[in-house]
Amino acid sequence: MSDVVERTLSALPGLLGQHDPGAGPGGAAGPGRASATSRLGSLIRSITALTSKHEEEKLIQQELSSLKATVSAPTTTLRLMKECMVRLIYCEMLGYESSFGYIHAIKLAQQGNLLEKRVGYLAVSLFLHENHELLLLLVNTVVKDLQSTNLVEVCMALTIVSQIFPREMIPAVLPLIEDKLQHSKEIIRRKAVQALYKFYLIAPNQVQHIHDKFRKALCDRDVGVMAASLHIYLQMVKENSSGYKDLTASFVTILKQVVGGKLPIDFNYHSVPAPWLQIQLLRILGLLGKDDPRTSELMYDVLDESLRRAEINHNITYAILFECVQTIYTIHPKSELLEKAAKCIGKFVLSTKINLKYLGLKALTYVIQQDPNLALQHQMTIIECLDHPDPIIKRETLELLYRITNGQNVIVIVQKMLDYLKQSKEEYTIIRLAGKIAELAEKYAPDNEWFIQTMNAVFSVGGDVHPDIPNNFLRLLAEGFDDGKEDEQLRLYAVQSYLALLEEEDTFYPQKFLQVMSWVLGEYSSLVTDVDPEIILMRLQRLLKKTSVTPETKAWIMAAVTKIASRTSCSKTVDKLIQEFSTSLDTCMRQYAFELKHLCEDKVLMKNLLPFDASCNDIVVDASLSFLDGFVAEGLGQGALPYKPHHQRQEEKLSQEKALNFEPYGLSFASSMSSSAFTGRQSPTGLSFGSDTSGNSAETGHKETNSLKLDGVRKLWGKEGYLPKKENKIGKEGEPLTVPCGSLLAGSVADPPVSQSDQIASLSEEEKEKQQLASTLFVGLGSNAGISLMGKADMATQKFKRKSKINEAQNAEETSDIQNSAASTLGPLLDTLPSNKEGHEGDEHARLMKASLCSADTVEDNLAFEKLQSLKKSVPDNKLLDSRLSSSSLFADSNIEIFCPLPSTECESASKTLLAPSLPAELAELPHSEVVKLCQSDDLALHLCKVWTDDSLLLTMFISNNNTSAVNAVNLVFEKTEHFQILESPTYQFSVIKAQSVEHCQQRVQMDKVCTQGVLCGCINYQSEMETCLEFSITLSLLDFIRPMEMTTEDFGKLWLSLSNDVKQNLKMSSSQDSFSAALSTLQQKLKLHIVDIIGNEGILACQLLPSVPCLLHCRIHAGMLALWFRSSCSALPDSLLYQCQKVMEGS
Repeated sequence: MSDVVERTLSALPGLLGQHDPGAGPGGAAGPGRASATSRLGSLIRSITALTSKHEEEKLIQQELSSLKATVSAPTTTLRLMKECMVRLIYCEMLGYESSFGYIHAIKLAQQGNLLEKRVGYLAVSLFLHENHELLLLLVNTVVKDLQSTNLVEVCMALTIVSQIFPREMIPAVLPLIEDKLQHSKEIIRRKAVQALYKFYLIAPNQVQHIHDKFRKALCDRDVGVMAASLHIYLQMVKENSSGYKDLTASFVTILKQVVGGKLPIDFNYHSVPAPWLQIQLLRILGLLGKDDPRTSELMYDVLDESLRRAEINHNITYAILFECVQTIYTIHPKSELLEKAAKCIGKFVLSTKINLKYLGLKALTYVIQQDPNLALQHQMTIIECLDHPDPIIKRETLELLYRITNGQNVIVIVQKMLDYLKQSKEEYTIIRLAGKIAELAEKYAPDNEWFIQTMNAVFSVGGDVHPDIPNNFLRLLAEGFDDGKEDEQLRLYAVQSYLALLEEEDTFYPQKFLQVMSWVLGEYSSLVTDVDPEIILMRLQRLLKKTSVTPETKAWIMAAVTKIASRTSCSKTVDKLIQEFSTSLDTCMRQYAFELKHLCEDKVLMKNLLPFDASCNDIVVDASLSFLDGFVAEGLGQGALPYKPHHQRQEEKLSQEKALNFEPYGLSFASSMSSSAFTGRQSPTGLSFGSDTSGNSAETGHKETNSLKLDGVRKLWGKEGYLPKKENKIGKEGEPLTVPCGSLLAGSVADPPVSQSDQIASLSEEEKEKQQLASTLFVGLGSNAGISLMGKADMATQKFKRKSKINEAQNAEETSDIQNSAASTLGPLLDTLPSNKEGHEGDEHARLMKASLCSADTVEDNLAFEKLQSLKKSVPDNKLLDSRLSSSSLFADSNIEIFCPLPSTECESASKTLLAPSLPAELAELPHSEVVKLCQSDDLALHLCKVWTDDSLLLTMFISNNNTSAVNAVNLVFEKTEHFQILESPTYQFSVIKAQSVEHCQQRVQMDKVCTQGVLCGCINYQSEMETCLEFSITLSLLDFIRPMEMTTEDFGKLWLSLSNDVKQNLKMSSSQDSFSAALSTLQQKLKLHIVDIIGNEGILACQLLPSVPCLLHCRIHAGMLALWFRSSCSALPDSLLYQCQKVMEGS
């Protein structure tokens, strides 16, 4: 260690004196330079010589005090300030705060020579974070350095921009960085691409208009610039692979050149040509070729070449091989490549090196859904990995077993998982593994007893760590299944199990487990007829007296006591509890005791409030608060003033003010777009037991906006925003490959046939146990067994199938004529709408056929919402899904994607003649899109037409029956989404669709959360020869929900002052826009804006996001640039509309 320190100290004089003016030979720079090296060197020597942390803290504090005095002195030179910054950086690296030097680091970056500026920029990048207030002081310096003719200054500015830069100040430097993409020096171009990549990560809407320049960077003559552009393309392809399939040939060509060694030798690593570049290209190709035979065909040769050349025994080549295997199994399959990839996986799995074995298990887990034979070939190796001393190997092996679980091997696999869970101490491992065990237990439980016992084991280990597991388990018990007898048996066994557990004294259970016990006993203890309720109450009373029970758990126990007491005439235990806790020092427990006492005095009221097994009953919520009408009328009658909205009060205040207002701006009022959310029984902490309000969204938004930040300087510039994230992952599954049943017990399917008796006789006892374990773990992977690779259909239906809540709602709708969408009463525990689809899970005859409507994110050509020409008809996927993990399934793991090849099944349906749907006469007169096909089966076809009304987007759905026989019980269901809201009921039912006819329905949609583009998903369920489900997705753009907002100039001025969320941007005007009026006309036509007024070279426009979110635009023209200034009450709307403006101006 001392040798390293000495070498470092010997290099410091050259480092600190580099490019230092006046630093001549022999130390001619004078005492200043000698002081710089000696002070930093002595500080490092002193710290390395210390023996305790306390001594280090004392020394650093003395050093910081000395530095603070030095940097604050007015006589400190820039060279001395540079030396102080280096020492401050060293103190910060040791973990000691030196905030007093932050402002001096910014000053050093703003002035001085190149070396001093470099140290200043370095200090700023290490001291500050992206949201630090002081970064705003650096913006002008960055702009000045970007315009400098000195390459070093430009590089420094681009470096600091790519590391930390405030999001709201991106428009100030974006045009300058765009110009640097055309710079003659490759280092400038590369750093400009890196800066744009940073902008894309923190504000993608602000750089999407320069995608063409990204394509030029991809084809740059310099390899470094091209490699930097791959970072941006990897992110963009992940979000929208269909938009970049035309670049597949370019990526393939680049990879061929890299693999062929055409790049400079500087990019080699251990004789491997540009390995990290290969890995990025392989990931991009995997995303582009997924489910696309034509695109995948372009990649086969280069993937084969990559596998062949990656033969050097080095870690980096193993990484390339792993990426190649993943890419081969992700794109459309080719048999020769699959065979080579399987050999590669085999080498990894059989390797004695732990890292390679882990890679093999990881790859095997990824590809097991497509090729179960691989698991059978390596089944003995997998068994050995279960007892591997390395915990990572063991955990990955359990992940592999999780993927191949079915109804026949679930007991053995879950037991292995539980054994590992009991030994594990890592919180992350416990959370993931407990969720997977609970999911498998729900999906493949052989009987009620095993299910309850397994869940008890999960609760005892991971109950407090994973709160979703007990909550979802209680919801499953409350909602029940398709079979009423199964419901009662499951609940009865749960009660008996928990009573037996509570008999044991001095046993510690996690708090979540105690809450589960309390709720189940409170709801269903009456099912046990051979146990006196008094005994149950005494056991709950014993829990209340334990000091280890938390107040939250005691609330659950008191709720259970209250429910049991409502079903008994009198109870001494209840009287003791009331007497004991009425004088408790705990305020909550004292309140529960008083409420229980008053309820026990009126048994009739108590039974009405707490009916048996009513946890799933819907609760009618009066969202309009009509019960306060009398109170409001009385107040108005007594002279009280009527309520005025915030904007009206602000307008009146502005109109009354004559003089200038010197008060600072107040905090903005955030108007909430979402309605109040009501959820059911989330916890039994109150004795209303029916419903609790989860909170008013408007209140929440107001509270967040008006919260004061007292930690440091108040941030006056910019705003806290958010970026909408597109999460639209669609997993696809298919029929697994089959293997002969006789190979299940063999070590490899390729072995020659050997008699089973001879083989077992030659094995040791340990090997016999492994063979027996393999036969139980890998059962169900043969051709005659009902294979279920985590989502594939078993021969037996799923054990626990929840009731179809949608069908229940539809039956209630037929018998009641007062139900409507406005009173969509959200009952407790009914927080997942798509449970109808889960009711069909596990049926071996169920078919799922997916299709999606891919819409280019374009804008309409005129104010009348001219028909969209960019809608592309979707093609049905080439995958057939026998069964799948529903997105709303309990304990579902959304990270699992299942892919399997499928034989062609489209020939019959392609030959059918489709009926041509058309809009009704009253809708045909309104602005509308073309009628496009969403999905199709042998029986039905679904089409869509968008109709733009003044108050919403109207989706007109056409269902065509192409058969010669009628189709009965057709249900059209829309799923809940984050960004959109269905105004009417999300379910529409057709009792019958006649042969060769077309039926249609209408759904009004509004945007609930602002985004530039989102997806609305749904499905059609119908009964033909078999139960069938067609899935579809509709891509909706922000402009589908934008409408012109007419107002006067005076109203515009008042509303402008009341809005606080704004964004500014300068856009270049194209040659086709020869005048300011032409530019405004373009914005008016394509963005549906209303031109309020035009005064000289300035104009004001207005629009609104349905139903009533205003957005105002002030624009002016200056030096060929169009300056845009958006303001709105919604923080995300200006950014999204600015992105649309950028696309319009670029396209025109």
